[in-house]
Amino acid sequence: MPWTVYLLPQAEAELQALPTAERLAVLNAAKKLEALGPELGYPHSSAVRDAYQLRELRPRGGRSAWRAFYRRIGDAFAVAAVGPEAEASPRGFTKAVTAAEARLEEVGER
Repeated sequence: MPWTVYLLPQAEAELQALPTAERLAVLNAAKKLEALGPELGYPHSSAVRDAYQLRELRPRGGRSAWRAFYRRIGDAFAVAAVGPEAEASPRGFTKAVTAAEARLEEVGER
């Protein structure tokens, strides 16, 4: 059964701001999440430390400098933010995680 993966509007805008190759890498990772759902494991997905049930999609098996932050909601996955990976930009990573959590709370998905 394919899973549903959807982007919150702010995450869609962040995704569109990425360079084309990086945007395609994130979309490819999302297709893997659609196919495998919660079975998608490392290095393609990882739990975000110190965040409530938040995971990061890791495009190119973690070799991309970008991440998509998501949470499972029932039988679907909501991508709430797109931002830099932790080592490339610790501040940007923290900002994206904080934004993802706030956006998910706004839509009542906590």
